Amino acid sequence: MSHDLSTSSGCGSSACACKGPEAAATAPAAIACVNGIALHEAGETLDAQTLRERACTELLRQQAVRNGLLPRFTGLNAPDPDEATRRAIEALLEAEVHSPEPGTEECRRHYEAHKPRFVVGQALHVRHILFAVTPGVPVNALAQRAEAALLELSRQGVAADRFAQLAAELSNCPSSAQGGDLGWITPQDCAPELAKALFLQNDAIQAVGLHPRLVHSRFGLHIVEVLAREPGRLPDFTELRAQIGARLALQSQATALRQYMQLLVGQALVEGVELEGADTPLVQ
Repeated sequence: MSHDLSTSSGCGSSACACKGPEAAATAPAAIACVNGIALHEAGETLDAQTLRERACTELLRQQAVRNGLLPRFTGLNAPDPDEATRRAIEALLEAEVHSPEPGTEECRRHYEAHKPRFVVGQALHVRHILFAVTPGVPVNALAQRAEAALLELSRQGVAADRFAQLAAELSNCPSSAQGGDLGWITPQDCAPELAKALFLQNDAIQAVGLHPRLVHSRFGLHIVEVLAREPGRLPDFTELRAQIGARLALQSQATALRQYMQLLVGQALVEGVELEGADTPLVQ
């Protein structure tokens, strides 16, 4: 006869303390540590973001100790960072994290590759049909319905009022009562996904008419038609040189810091917290 003696069932005795469910209920949660230094008290529960923040701070504090910027710590739990610790970590990063300053040619290449991002004063008169993705909605069927409507509106000779009719019939946006008309919008007025598709693509700068593809956003699938466009103005590179340089410098610093933190993680014994592939809060 076979007996299951796994920890999920225990030994079967009602008087024995090794019964699985009870043991699991009373087992203490693991304590997250960096090189043996606990990041929280026993029984303390932290969300993942807070735990990552503590782990990154402790990694940097320990490196500052190794570099002689802080005195050796003899406790078993990570200390709360005080002003001296913060200054030491700042000095550590200033000494060890280096990133090149972007040159004029690098800034110019960025400007040429991302011109739509720098246009000021642009606006669009837009109407749309929203196929909202909500819990329980079969996404494949919804996408097929949206594609069919887009195909119909793309055909030559489609009636001028057909867009408004379909918006009234199909759109899950309150604008359906106005034939899907959203009026004039700027990049700041719409979801980032829509702003990217309508304003920030190189081929969108002069585009007017029905957008050839469905636009995906956090709200669902959109059929979009640009009725009119106010193109705005693209400043000269010389006007934007300092702004672009500052942006690229920040990106370079973030990359260097991420690489440095990955180095520290690789050299440390990190237990109970996932840091591989996660951005340090300092980068964010």
